[in-house]
Amino acid sequence: MIEFFSQIDFLQIISVFIVMYAIIDITGSIPIFISMEDSGKHIKPLQATSVALGLFLVFFFTGEALLNLFGIDIHSFAVAGAFVLFLLALEMVMGREFIKNESMGSGASIVPVAFPLIAGPGAITALLSLRAEYATVNILIGLLLNIVIDYVVIRMLKKLQRWLGDEVVYVLRKFFGVILLAIALKLFANNIAIVIKDAGL
Repeated sequence: MIEFFSQIDFLQIISVFIVMYAIIDITGSIPIFISMEDSGKHIKPLQATSVALGLFLVFFFTGEALLNLFGIDIHSFAVAGAFVLFLLALEMVMGREFIKNESMGSGASIVPVAFPLIAGPGAITALLSLRAEYATVNILIGLLLNIVIDYVVIRMLKKLQRWLGDEVVYVLRKFFGVILLAIALKLFANNIAIVIKDAGL
């Protein structure tokens, strides 16, 4: 345990934090969260960030072995996440509901907030790749800092909406809907070719 904490390096923590923050892009997701709240998909900040953190930790310590257990590779996982992002983007751009608000008590907290908006395929893959360069303790601290910021942002959605105003939120919703659509298509394109090749098609 002492050896574990003796590896703490603030430069590494900052590096990990920046990488994960850029990929998760919680501030860029604000219009998406507001859009879901306005359409009746309630987001619970603690539940969403706790599930996202749990997903990150599970994949960090088990990695591709967990996916292989179910016969799934990381590229197929990314393609599945791309489909969820694609439907969410269509909701924002077209103003129609494709992901139904099921009565399971979690609203949109787990899907699509925890996954794939926070703990998405890109962020999970990045987290796994960081293990080759940084000490585990520094990666975990950098990840935890990101999760704390995610919680604060989701918690302050109503205030952020009031500060921005309905008109600005509407424009941002459409703009980021198109951006999210592009991200989903890029994620799909980058991984579907590998999935098809691996399947021998």
